[in-house]
Amino acid sequence: MKEAASKQIKSILKDYHWMMNSIMILRDSMKDAGEGLTAQYGDESSMPKAQGTTSDPVYKETVRRMKRYKKIAQYEDKVKFIQNLIPAIDNDREGEVLHWLLEGKSYRWIAKHMGLSHTQIVRIKDSIVERMEKETTGTNGTKDSKLINHKSAC
Repeated sequence: MKEAASKQIKSILKDYHWMMNSIMILRDSMKDAGEGLTAQYGDESSMPKAQGTTSDPVYKETVRRMKRYKKIAQYEDKVKFIQNLIPAIDNDREGEVLHWLLEGKSYRWIAKHMGLSHTQIVRIKDSIVERMEKETTGTNGTKDSKLINHKSAC
């Protein structure tokens, strides 16, 4: 159980940067929903349609956009989950590593920036994950259910 929670936190930390970018881009692209689409009219509207599906382009676009809204909501849940755990990191070094991880920087880039080795950055990241995992642990040692509901974005 502990390993699964750790893997979930690691996965969300790794994907945090692109999920934030996707949320911003998707929100922006969804503002002009349905522009340029027209339904069929005239002779086309009275012609027979294929069975089992709808040929209405507005309906199909609505379905496609609803799927995107659901995906945005999933990304937002994962991002909020990590954001709620950030206060658990009170060590300056860990805070700096966490900041650069959330910015999407590689371990090697962070190591060069901070004057540390690549393996030290990996150890610090593992310490961050461990602290975040402890933050999700209840006082009686049981896991908080909200962590288990998050699935990897891969």
